[in-house]
Amino acid sequence: MREKRDVLVAIMNNRRDLEIARREHWYRIPVRSAPKNIAEAEWLAFYQTRAFGEERWAIRYYAPILGRTIVKRRELLPDEPDHPRADRDYYKLELGELRCLDRPILSRRGRRLVFIPTTWEKFQRAEEINDLFHESPLEDALYAELKRHRIESERQFFVRVGNACYCLDFAIFCRRGNIDVECDGERWHVNPKVWRRDQARNNVLTSAGWAVLRFGSHELEERMATCLRLIRATIRAHGGLLRAC
Repeated sequence: MREKRDVLVAIMNNRRDLEIARREHWYRIPVRSAPKNIAEAEWLAFYQTRAFGEERWAIRYYAPILGRTIVKRRELLPDEPDHPRADRDYYKLELGELRCLDRPILSRRGRRLVFIPTTWEKFQRAEEINDLFHESPLEDALYAELKRHRIESERQFFVRVGNACYCLDFAIFCRRGNIDVECDGERWHVNPKVWRRDQARNNVLTSAGWAVLRFGSHELEERMATCLRLIRATIRAHGGLLRAC
């Protein structure tokens, strides 16, 4: 049975919305871009962007979700009747009191982030943003090994190349270039169309200076040490890790 993703981390990119959450106890999410766990999430946490100055790139605040309704944006923000999205549907998440974490969950690098569905256990134990992701057992296993070997990586990291945007399973930053590590589930990636799409993606990222490493589920389950040796060799070939400040 899939573990319940009962925490939703959402972006907080301006002080006004944080004050609304604090004083009026609600937060809005566009219906068309809502995450899959919108109906099951019991807690909402906020990732603060660069707009928050010294508090940027971290999760400090969270609140229980008490209810959810769908309303027009103009009903939520009547002082913005001419906003281009005024007539679009939004989830209005009704919140309890805003709470502050004893220790903020930090992001080592400023990064694009929209939503992170995660579990309460991961949320409680997380020290940094990458600890929150709950994508697949394969990715969790590789992430645990990377951490154990002190290899810094960014999970679900967005990279823009030209007009295209790609989400990397793991981004590893080096002194002479960067590495994209992908975990390929066998059932998904034996599809010829998916294989061709992935090859085209590899070519675009390679042309932009990324080294792409792909590991299938069998490799990660049976030969994790071999996978790590290849990752470490690729890091050395790119001048070693470029650690975040």
